[in-house]
Amino acid sequence: MHCRVCDHKDFDFVVDLGNQPWGNHFLQKEEIGKEPFYPLRVIYCRHCQTAQLDYTVKKEVMFSDHTYLSGVTNSLKKHFDEIAKSVDERFFKNQKRKRALDIGSNDGTQLQSYKDLGYEVIGVESSKHTAEIANQKGIKTYNVFFNLKTAEEINQYYDVINAAGVFFHLEELHSVTEAIKRFLKKDGVFVVQFIYMKGIMENIAFDQIYHEHLLYYTLKTLNTLLKRHGLELFDAELMSIHGGSIMGYVSHKGAKQKTDRLQNLIRKEEIDKTNDLSTYLKFAKNIEELKQKNLAFLHKCKEQNKKVFGMGAPVKGNTLLNYFKIGSNLLDCLVEKNELRKNLYSPGMHLPIYIEKELTSPPDVYYVLAWNFRAEILKNNQHLINKGVEFYFPINLEV
Repeated sequence: MHCRVCDHKDFDFVVDLGNQPWGNHFLQKEEIGKEPFYPLRVIYCRHCQTAQLDYTVKKEVMFSDHTYLSGVTNSLKKHFDEIAKSVDERFFKNQKRKRALDIGSNDGTQLQSYKDLGYEVIGVESSKHTAEIANQKGIKTYNVFFNLKTAEEINQYYDVINAAGVFFHLEELHSVTEAIKRFLKKDGVFVVQFIYMKGIMENIAFDQIYHEHLLYYTLKTLNTLLKRHGLELFDAELMSIHGGSIMGYVSHKGAKQKTDRLQNLIRKEEIDKTNDLSTYLKFAKNIEELKQKNLAFLHKCKEQNKKVFGMGAPVKGNTLLNYFKIGSNLLDCLVEKNELRKNLYSPGMHLPIYIEKELTSPPDVYYVLAWNFRAEILKNNQHLINKGVEFYFPINLEV
């Protein structure tokens, strides 16, 4: 294998989560036990220090018909609104005609925020059903994979190119990055949001590792990729969304002055040795300790005859469930808001999924797999907490 970023071939294995099913392959009843399993291992490039998976599940398998919807979570919609307003205020407020592209635009939630600000918007979304939802809402969306070829076919230039939570998914990494370079206007801004590997390691949020996430960026490693294509970070900020993300602001090389905020974050990576192999190896050790702590809690619940439901059925939850081997032996079911997952089963552990509003009674304990929305979950369920329902978070954030 060649490094996805720099093409070198000198690697160290750092995290091995075994063979796992693709986490977004929620199952119909007749599919149970027939789902394929793939290696889920993180390797570390000794040349450019980029953490990445050593095995690629084809993009056509993962993204052509997924069930994730951006608009389901209020805190995510609010986050998208704030980003659009901030980008517009900083860079394009007085510009009359402006155009935004969203790569992996999902149901159009982010583009709606830009549209409300007067932008002409275009989405590119690989999932057919999700693209249909966006088009029905009036968000022009192409149902294709974004790369240099499809960008040339659309043939538009953009003031803003947005990639929220997709830039670490890319099988065609260099084709996509070159397309961004080609179709970003001279003074344009590429807004890239990615789960921050520094935060993943510090929070032991290993469940952020799954087959869709091919790359695990730090600021240093992302900049290595960007510079290869004549782009560079000029600003970045740490966000609480998804349990610790970086919002990066990218321009053509030399087009914008680098901010002190970016320089300080890069310096913090150096001080904390974020990109060192030793930090990754310590992370692997911490995952094993977290596993024992979680299993001890769930076994104690079982001994006390407590009814335990999993809250949320996020993709990352399946990494955790499969690696910890948490199935019907320890959880009764998973509870979701997203109705596209109604009556499906989790891949690997085969837990049934029920819709939250249809439950007739709560459990004694919610084991919260959607831990990255902790504040929203606790706020929305205060009535259950007052009745004595316990909410247990397997990952505790420090970000």
